[in-house]
Amino acid sequence: MSQAVAVVTGAGSGLGREIATTLLGAGYAVALAGRTRSSLEQTAAGQTEALVHVADVGAADQVSGLFETVADRWGRVDLLVNNAGTFGPSGEIDEIEVDAWQQTLDVNLTGSFLCAREAVRVMKAQQPRGGRIVNIGSVSAHSPRPASVAYTATKHAITGLTKAISLDGRPYGIACGQIDIGNATTEMTAGLAVAARQADGSTRGEPTFDPAHVADAVLAMARLPLSVNVQFMTILATTMPFIGRG
Repeated sequence: MSQAVAVVTGAGSGLGREIATTLLGAGYAVALAGRTRSSLEQTAAGQTEALVHVADVGAADQVSGLFETVADRWGRVDLLVNNAGTFGPSGEIDEIEVDAWQQTLDVNLTGSFLCAREAVRVMKAQQPRGGRIVNIGSVSAHSPRPASVAYTATKHAITGLTKAISLDGRPYGIACGQIDIGNATTEMTAGLAVAARQADGSTRGEPTFDPAHVADAVLAMARLPLSVNVQFMTILATTMPFIGRG
């Protein structure tokens, strides 16, 4: 096999763009998936081994179409990075609308399930068999922020999804790991550096870090042989108020 093939969801901005660009720079062929073509095309600019594919990860038919397109072009999938996500609604549990809750689950959890389902189907059938899935989690999988019930629930669920895929993938050479991230600087998290709500009700800015380090972590995991897995990794700003009492 001369070239490894990756699929990155949410590749039009933020962490997804950083991860996709890093993989392309490392010689991967990369399918860039997301909902906005113009953003995906910006990520793909000048990259001959980038495939732009518009898809909503929460829609099963669109996810199937994504992986069919990748298989038709490159014949295999070696790496899936389940990155697409949303913070969802902010509010205490009795303030959250059911539709907003469901939309968050559709993107963060169902989207990861659908993409992993299609990736596993391809990975089981291809030769050589196997591949790797990296789910992008959050430190919210361990400790929530106030008023983040939908986001927090989905990130806890991603941990379960990662464990189940890791177990079920063993007989097929499919490794699945998770990176839980705390305060990487992206468009979604920009406000945290200025005013992040704390558990005691106060608001203060928190330290952040360059998302390039997340992309480097994904690449390091991807370069491991399939006989080795990083099951869980937590990467965060060193002085982020997460460990201990703040």
